[in-house]
Amino acid sequence: MTEDLSPAERYQASRTRAAELATALAPFREMYEFDLDPYQIEACEALEAGKGVLVAAPTGSGKTIVGEFAVHLALEQGRKCFYTTPIKALSNQKFADLVKRYGPDKVGLLTGDNSVNGDAPVVVMTTEVLRNMLYAGSQALRGLGYVVMDEVHYLSDRFRGAVWEEVIIHLPDSVTLVSLSATVSNAEEFGDWLDTVRGDTQVIVSEHRPVPLWQHVLAGRRMYDLFEEETDHGGRGAGRREVNPDLVRLVRMENQRAYNPRERRRGKMIREADRERERRQRSRIWTPARPEVIDRLDAEGLLPAITFIFSRAGCEAAVQQCLHAGLRLNDEGKRRLVREIVEERSSSIPGEDLHVLGYYEWLEGLERGIAAHHAGMLPTFKEVVEELFVRGLVKAVFATETLALGINMPARSVVLEKLVKWNGEQHADVTPGEYTQLTGRAGRRGIDVEGHAVVLWQRGMDPGALAGLAGTRTYPLRSSFRPSYNMAVNLVQQFGRHRSRELLETSFAQFQADRSVVGISRQVQRNEEGLEGYREGMTCHLGDFEEYARLRRELKDRETELAKQGASQRRAAAAASLEKLKPGDVIHVPTGKYAGLALVLDPGLPAGRTNGHGHRGLEYHDGPRPLVLTAERQVKRLAPIDFPVPVEAVERMRVPKSFNPRSPQSRRDLASALRTKAGHIVPERHRKGRSAAADDREIAHYRAELRAHPCHGCDEREDHARWAERYHRLQRDTRQLERRIEGRTNTIARTFDRIVALLTELDYLRGNEVTEHGRRLARLYGELDLLASECLRAGVWEGLNPAELAACVSALVYEARQADDAVAPKLPSGPAKTAMGEMVRIWGRLDALEEEFKINQAEGVGQREPDLGFAWAVYMWASGRTLDEVLREAEMPAGDFVRWCKQVIDVLGQIAAAAPRDGSSVARSARKAVEAVLRGVVAYSSVG
Repeated sequence: MTEDLSPAERYQASRTRAAELATALAPFREMYEFDLDPYQIEACEALEAGKGVLVAAPTGSGKTIVGEFAVHLALEQGRKCFYTTPIKALSNQKFADLVKRYGPDKVGLLTGDNSVNGDAPVVVMTTEVLRNMLYAGSQALRGLGYVVMDEVHYLSDRFRGAVWEEVIIHLPDSVTLVSLSATVSNAEEFGDWLDTVRGDTQVIVSEHRPVPLWQHVLAGRRMYDLFEEETDHGGRGAGRREVNPDLVRLVRMENQRAYNPRERRRGKMIREADRERERRQRSRIWTPARPEVIDRLDAEGLLPAITFIFSRAGCEAAVQQCLHAGLRLNDEGKRRLVREIVEERSSSIPGEDLHVLGYYEWLEGLERGIAAHHAGMLPTFKEVVEELFVRGLVKAVFATETLALGINMPARSVVLEKLVKWNGEQHADVTPGEYTQLTGRAGRRGIDVEGHAVVLWQRGMDPGALAGLAGTRTYPLRSSFRPSYNMAVNLVQQFGRHRSRELLETSFAQFQADRSVVGISRQVQRNEEGLEGYREGMTCHLGDFEEYARLRRELKDRETELAKQGASQRRAAAAASLEKLKPGDVIHVPTGKYAGLALVLDPGLPAGRTNGHGHRGLEYHDGPRPLVLTAERQVKRLAPIDFPVPVEAVERMRVPKSFNPRSPQSRRDLASALRTKAGHIVPERHRKGRSAAADDREIAHYRAELRAHPCHGCDEREDHARWAERYHRLQRDTRQLERRIEGRTNTIARTFDRIVALLTELDYLRGNEVTEHGRRLARLYGELDLLASECLRAGVWEGLNPAELAACVSALVYEARQADDAVAPKLPSGPAKTAMGEMVRIWGRLDALEEEFKINQAEGVGQREPDLGFAWAVYMWASGRTLDEVLREAEMPAGDFVRWCKQVIDVLGQIAAAAPRDGSSVARSARKAVEAVLRGVVAYSSVG
């Protein structure tokens, strides 16, 4: 209250208010209906002070406001701002938001397929577009004051992450960088790196969720809180978060009542479906069906909800299950509104394509307030789902995890069906980072008082492990930066080899590698101090004890080597003796649990071997394993370990044909006969042969040298030897640590050197000069940049028509979601097939070269094999075939088809720009191919 302040304090407060009103932040804050959070104000003030900022905050906490303030500052200062995003959908969304605020004249969009007002002072773009601008030295960079990198934690992405680092490293020093990230545990480390490469950067970390998040487990008919009520719910509370004991108790009881696999029904195992039904009837908890979950959430007032299902087919099936269950989440008025919106947004889709795209089934779900959302859907359909969900007209969305990546689509609740997902190679547990990203969608700021994350109970669920996932709010940011061929020629072209190498050593990847070395270097230092102390301890007044210790070690190593050889020879002799055994042989088992008299029933020889008597018995791959009857009536299969020395038959006796090893009476009778026949025989003791060490010249030489050494006569010789042994062990450990340091330092620069060497071999580079071939490669961006350049160089695509060229180019971009080597892909015949065969041959040559130059694809560097799986589909489409025909032949969802077509268009555009101008038909054919592919469903999909 100002009345309580003294005149001086009131004067100071008025001056503070006046100073705040004079800043650019004051009018910016007026644009919002709510007040900014402290961390947003801190970041905006740092920006206005001329600092770069790194803002790390939870999903849905409003960190994009800091990016929008950078836009505001740029416009106020008469400078440009580029707002970069990782995905085109997010670019489109941000473009629409900024146009609404600043008008279409001031905002542009560049996403690869869309170019709208690219010369505007504010341009929203994908990160790759900005990277390409930087390498091309684009005029659009003039007057650039701010760059916002939304979702900057994407630099961990192993396929695309390098682009973020390239942009950060290569941006002009005059540009202020605004980095927006999800909460990461090493934000300070990332901030330190930004400070190193970009100058003064302030790190602002907020772990506070504006909308609290409650965690639940839905089991059967009941929703259990994951944590006890008195603990915090979603933030990182100071108190320890205890798992709800009711949930722990329930899961323990259920696991005790788990199905017994020995249960039989009339001699047959109960079928899984019957088993599940019985379990559900006698159990208090079960995994609720999808319609049950939505019904329950609706009854609890927890809709709208996003249910994450890690499968596209699962998302579509979930919608159908809800429709068949008769779920209706919209009243008649909302149904009509949904239909109006959908028909308006879909008006550009030709009528004949609607049935092919599953439009009517999709519309029925939307009218009921239910939809799927995944990468296999047509982009237009995804956009409609997003719009309807935000407007509250769709209340239940079944989505894959791609929805969690930045798109502004918050819900009241998020449901996770399972905590295991397919990562492209195997089924893996959801990580704490992924769990945080997915559940971060729960709770709409300004709408919901709290958000809810619901995990469905599954058999074998561990509430403690789930609590660990939910309680780990952050995850570390790890660089995935690796040099590429395109990057190498662009860097050398701009900076020369030496400066390029230095630039790469400033990458976050190298920064992290160097930091990891610090601890190892300290350990090496401590070890070296210890070595000095050990060296003093082993000093002998009679001579060089280090030399004497070396002789002792060499003698010991030689004795150990001979002992191993002797053991190996004895094992071989024992195995050879076992191979000579046959049924009816009476032997003495020398050692082990079954040592003593035994009768061989089966020789158990290795696969494909006989013992000269035609007896093979059962086959084993780890050496002979005879089946014997012991004198104590036990029938056992022995292993080679039971025979450390050779064994011989001491007697022979007949094994009756009627002998049944499972019959106690049979075993008793035959064991009695065995004792009668051979019980009196005393086994010969195995005589040890003369040791190989006794006759070894090397050992004799070492012993003579040791006796002749001055230190041999020292009274304290054994004390010195103990210090020498410690010295040797520590020295060996230190060398291993030094090798680890060597392997981690300059790793990026060494990879760059190998890439440059290969490019020099192929005449793309000559020292600091980039050749004509290199300048062509500099214009080709993509995973198979070098292969594309080599195909242009060899004229592989000359004379191809547009459809044939599109088919060939598809092999450079397409990657099947799951490799299927069993079925050869269908290919267009004629010149296209010949060209694709030549592409694979060129790739084989490059692959051999990469192996020669030690360029490793497993490390994310190098050229993967071209995938011909999309060639036939894009060839048909570019040849003018209908969507129905193409999708039926390709067996591919419409969304995937559109996405791959757009990537083919992107690379065709690069090839048109990079292809030779004189006497080549490729550039003209590429431009025509773009026109042939960019039609119908591909053309009217606004998002890639």
